[in-house]
Amino acid sequence: METFNDVISEDRLVLVDFFATWCQPCKMMHPVLEQLKGTFGDKVRIIKVDVDKYGQTAARYGIQAVPTLMLFRKGQILWRQSGMVSKADLQTAITPFLQ
Repeated sequence: METFNDVISEDRLVLVDFFATWCQPCKMMHPVLEQLKGTFGDKVRIIKVDVDKYGQTAARYGIQAVPTLMLFRKGQILWRQSGMVSKADLQTAITPFLQ
């Protein structure tokens, strides 16, 4: 079974969406992330982490607000932002990290 550390340690970019099921802005992020997946394809892996189910992981990364998006490569945090983010802003944030 693949662990969170396995995933964020990949050589490709991994966008992590820390969310909660009760969070309205988190629900609004879902279609944005789907569109982003269509744009970047396999260049960026997108995963969702429910802060209520995986509280230890959320605490380890100091998640205090949802949604919080974090971009990883090889276990390193490259970018982080809390709150609703538009597709255009996400693309602008991620593009410089594409190899």
